[in-house]
Amino acid sequence: QVQLVESGGGLVQAGGSLRLSCAASGSVSSINTMGWYRQAPGKQRDFVANKSSGGSTYYADSVKGRFTISRDNAKNTVFLQMTSLKPEDTAVYFCNTNNAYGEYWGQGTQVTVSS
Repeated sequence: QVQLVESGGGLVQAGGSLRLSCAASGSVSSINTMGWYRQAPGKQRDFVANKSSGGSTYYADSVKGRFTISRDNAKNTVFLQMTSLKPEDTAVYFCNTNNAYGEYWGQGTQVTVSS
């Protein structure tokens, strides 16, 4: 089992920045990709960004150039630096990872961007 705990969400004005963190614990030696998804009210959960243990990085088109994902493999932590935030970025952001035994999700952290 892998446990994920997110932090760093909050309320910010449009154009502002936030940094999310997600720390993994438990059976962390086998985890591969770590990433972020988000879910706005009444909408499906969407992919935001991820980073493999080898360093490959992927972003949703909607956040390219504004969000940066980074990872500290030694601390089993993944970060999401969000800049130039827009009201449409408002959502609950979920950390995600996987290993050979399954897929794991954090409890989510709320990000609210006011116009």
